[in-house]
Amino acid sequence: MYAAMLLLLVAIAAEVAATASLPRTQGFRDPLWAALVIGGYGVSIWLLALVVRHMSVSTAYAIWAGLGTAAVAVIGVLFLGESVTPAKVAALSMIIAGVVVLNLQGAH
Repeated sequence: MYAAMLLLLVAIAAEVAATASLPRTQGFRDPLWAALVIGGYGVSIWLLALVVRHMSVSTAYAIWAGLGTAAVAVIGVLFLGESVTPAKVAALSMIIAGVVVLNLQGAH
């Protein structure tokens, strides 16, 4: 189970890196960045497919999507010039709380 969680975290990191790199593709007109983004998404999905062999797809996908969303939002604020609003903070808090609850339910 620990190996699956580690693979899931690597999958999330690949997806987050690909998503954060999307602006550099210039609408997929820059072939290098476009290839890196597509490759990042491919690696992420491949690793997710490996993970769901060892944990339920609903739990794995919820963690992947929730933590990925939160990480991209934080990267957007820290590195891409996006604003922080109380609504954004509240929404991200609910996403993280949902992932925690799903993990707690999956453990039983």
